[in-house]
Amino acid sequence: MKGADRDRKESGFRVRTRVDDARSILEAALEERSVRCDQERVALERADGRVLAESITADVDVPHYERAAMDGYALRAADTFGASERSPAVLRLEDQPDSETTLPPETARRVHTGSAVPADADAVVMLEHAESLAATGELEVLDAVAEGENVAPVGEDVEAGQQLYEPGHRLRPSDLGLLRSAGIDRPLVSNRPTVGVVPTGEEVVQADPDPGEVIETNGLTVSRLVERWGGRATHREIVTDDAEALRVAIQRDLTKEVVVTTGGSSVGQRDLLPEVIDDLGEVLVHGVALKPGHPVCLGIVEETPVLALPGYPVACLINAVQFLRPTLAWLQGTEATPHPTVAARLERKIASEPGTRTFARVSLEADEGVEQAHEGHEEGEEGGELVTTPTRASGSGVLSSVALADGWVVVPEEREGIPAGETVAVENWEPWF
Repeated sequence: MKGADRDRKESGFRVRTRVDDARSILEAALEERSVRCDQERVALERADGRVLAESITADVDVPHYERAAMDGYALRAADTFGASERSPAVLRLEDQPDSETTLPPETARRVHTGSAVPADADAVVMLEHAESLAATGELEVLDAVAEGENVAPVGEDVEAGQQLYEPGHRLRPSDLGLLRSAGIDRPLVSNRPTVGVVPTGEEVVQADPDPGEVIETNGLTVSRLVERWGGRATHREIVTDDAEALRVAIQRDLTKEVVVTTGGSSVGQRDLLPEVIDDLGEVLVHGVALKPGHPVCLGIVEETPVLALPGYPVACLINAVQFLRPTLAWLQGTEATPHPTVAARLERKIASEPGTRTFARVSLEADEGVEQAHEGHEEGEEGGELVTTPTRASGSGVLSSVALADGWVVVPEEREGIPAGETVAVENWEPWF
């Protein structure tokens, strides 16, 4: 890549790698080098959002006993044969709280939802289908029940030995509850990837910018995204545009699973990072057919992926979503989940360059005309459709165009824009994981 980088200093990006191809190249390089996070066992209280590193099977049946599915009376179904409101079955009502005691024939016992069904009982009649006669200690059953009715059998939820999850599954709160009920207390999970986030640029400052200087925001944004995507970020101080300083900064963070730099990734005189990465290791991709944000550089240094993201805030953010997010997932042995989308009618056309994947920032709102047309409809009927409008400010340095947008519309490489009136998918790029 060294000669290619010199050519780009002179002529710019003549050839840009397609987004999907760039991701594939990076993933293949990680797989070839077996770059993965270590693993650890964690308590369930700390496992939310973690990625399983083992197959999980249930240790116990859930429930581990036959339980009542309704409030009512446990009994033998055969004793209710032919029962009706006109001709109820009359059973002895037993005042016996011990569910392990055998239930005699023609006898009923009060049970509550979730409580154990007494031995020899095989059904539960609901409260509203029975009437307790306090004076005689009897129970009138007003409707016949079948064997097993309103009784949850052993293992109805989960059977012992049942496979629950495969490696690569990211645990959710509902999963944690299921694991605990199935006897799993300390699942084996992938460690959270550690990421060194290094903002660069001699014009970048932390505060009080003079003319020609800008406040550093990329490091803050990227480090918070890392945390949201399951990693652990170390947000470094700004490094100036000096080859040796950049070299030292990258080498310092090679103990991390990923190094991410922001700024200095293009082909200008002060864009030194591609050359530094290539000197230290290998540049895999430099320049991607993506807008905004084509001057991204993806490389490997001593088995550590190094992602050099553009300095313009929007370009930096889009590249973080497209390359850093999947990298963190791969390192944990899983894939990044698809972004949630909503369908909306495009109000104004989106222009794009053929061969380049374009990310158009948009706002969302309900179509007022459709809303008015639906006025007077009963509650629960379908409401108005959504409409989406590209933001007026679309430059790659206009951070508010993302922060104040509701999402973006992705224009694929094969299309030359999208006309107004077409229904498009508006992608929410800020989900957890």
